[in-house]
Amino acid sequence: MRLRNATVDARDPRGLAEFYRRLTGWSYTPGHEETDPEGDDWLSLQIPGGASRLAFQRSDADVPPWPGGARVHVDLDVPDLTATHEHALACGARPLTGTPQEEGHPDDLFRVYADPEGHPFCLTSPPLDHA
Repeated sequence: MRLRNATVDARDPRGLAEFYRRLTGWSYTPGHEETDPEGDDWLSLQIPGGASRLAFQRSDADVPPWPGGARVHVDLDVPDLTATHEHALACGARPLTGTPQEEGHPDDLFRVYADPEGHPFCLTSPPLDHA
């Protein structure tokens, strides 16, 4: 088995896909680059170096507030947590936690954010001595 897609429910699939495209730099899967005049009910971004995709489908379901509720979230490895934090904010992410030092885990470099629809996602970075 291999993972084909991780699919995120969204009220605005194109808008959420565009957020993650700007955040990650990933490209739309061929055929998904242009807005569908009948509505973007399902589209995806190709994850470089593999066959997996991050997909988005239309849903009016509410996103449970973090940290409660059952959910799946995306963890993204980044080379520089501080620089990527600023990039994520510029793309429209909202921080849900403080810095690793503020949160009491200075050796476990991750931060939790909400995307524009409220889904949590994490940016993670290897510890400095393991980089």
